[in-house]
Amino acid sequence: MNIPILYEDNHLLVVEKPVNIPVQEDRSGDVDVLSALKKDIKRRYQKPGNVYLGLVHRLDRPVGGVMVFAKTSKAASRLSDQLRRGTIDRQYLAVVHGVPKKKQATLRHFLFKDRQKNQVFSVDRNYPEAKAASLDYHLLGKESNKSILNVRLHTGRSHQIRVQMATEGFPLFGDQKYGSRVNKPGEQIALWAHTLEFAHPTTKETLRFVSKPPNLYPWELWNDRDQVYQTYG
Repeated sequence: MNIPILYEDNHLLVVEKPVNIPVQEDRSGDVDVLSALKKDIKRRYQKPGNVYLGLVHRLDRPVGGVMVFAKTSKAASRLSDQLRRGTIDRQYLAVVHGVPKKKQATLRHFLFKDRQKNQVFSVDRNYPEAKAASLDYHLLGKESNKSILNVRLHTGRSHQIRVQMATEGFPLFGDQKYGSRVNKPGEQIALWAHTLEFAHPTTKETLRFVSKPPNLYPWELWNDRDQVYQTYG
């Protein structure tokens, strides 16, 4: 498995997750990113015994892009605390069907995850186990009744971007689970973890990493327009 390393020191490992690979071991039994990275660290540094690598956040299996892992338990604890406090900036690129009327907006929903079906639903706020979810989006461009959005998460709910955009009537391109009526089987979901910014767990230095999606359809509709891939402060 080829996992590009964007940054590494004694505390952190920042990588570009490949698409269609689980972040951690799941029921499929397929090779996962976390296990592959541990094996790679063990090989490169000739470490005896088990290798520690902390999972700080997750990406859905079909989604690619930038991720950070912690190489020490102290780094894991401090990064997880940043995540809880909402001080880690996570920005995504998403291609959706249709064109939102508002160029930018904040979306707020309440989501419920059916764990048996591994599916998330937008529900009333009083629904049992409903959790608040919010995100901001910016419309970056439109082409052939598709739009490319920059999305900033404020909460980290399962399938959040996919469900919230579908609820608003703009399902993600290629999303079979939440956009089966407009997507064809076999299409790759167009959701990419574009930007990750956080404070280094020991030096407190602000670190910012950017990953561009592959030059494949539908991303290629915008790949010659650098202004599309700007990040938002």
